[in-house]
Amino acid sequence: MPHEIGFVDNSGGTLAHYKMLEKIRDVAVASGFWEVMRYDDTVANRELILKGQGYSGTEEIYVGVRTYQDASADYYNLCVATFTGYVPSNTFDTQPSARLSGVPAHNQRIDYWLTVNPQRIACCMKVGTPVYEHFYIGKFFPYARPSQYPYPVVCGGMLNGAEAKRFSDTTHSMPYKGNRSNFGMRFNTGIYLQVETHPWNNTYLTGTTQLRDTNSTYSLLPVMLTDTNGVYGELDGVRYVSGFNNVTENTCDPDWVVFQDVWRTGFTDYVALKLDT
Repeated sequence: MPHEIGFVDNSGGTLAHYKMLEKIRDVAVASGFWEVMRYDDTVANRELILKGQGYSGTEEIYVGVRTYQDASADYYNLCVATFTGYVPSNTFDTQPSARLSGVPAHNQRIDYWLTVNPQRIACCMKVGTPVYEHFYIGKFFPYARPSQYPYPVVCGGMLNGAEAKRFSDTTHSMPYKGNRSNFGMRFNTGIYLQVETHPWNNTYLTGTTQLRDTNSTYSLLPVMLTDTNGVYGELDGVRYVSGFNNVTENTCDPDWVVFQDVWRTGFTDYVALKLDT
């Protein structure tokens, strides 16, 4: 079951963001690609840590998701993470080389499009008014040999760490546009770089001019990670798609679904997410 489309709510007295955490666990495990290292639903901030096998079947890719919430401030969020290992005695936030990013969610209902493959987990959630919240945790495709770039992971959420923001915040944005604190790419130095992404950094494609469809056919462009030192690679199963005459939840073909950036609906505010099969 590499992808699932559905919803969770607060029926039965369990809050929706808690059920979303459980859903991520269930879909990841059912795929056969991920192993649960920790799942703790006995605490207020529930925790999930997974180890993925990668496309080689022999890798160790560590990602995590936990909840955090404040009823008085009316936010009920997820916090996604990447790690370089797993230490049972460490807290979630102090796992090796932890990188965290919050994702606004909901306590009542979350509609989700969740996709899992051997090296990464990606999701879009529709919550609240509604708005669309994204995350991507795990490896990307590096433009390098494994010996040159052995652990190319990204932690892409919506917020800079576990920020106390709800889905109604008007400043947060999806990670895929790049050069944002909510998108970190781990480099060989062990440092998470705040890289740009193509095509959003190309003014001829997403700036003064923009792409559109050709006879109702939309081109899906790779989301490439880059900075002044070069091009590092591209995301796995996430593409740029023009918003010209396009609508959220459209399908480009049976495997790709279009989503907007939170509440934004401009021509450059959309991505297509691949539903792995």
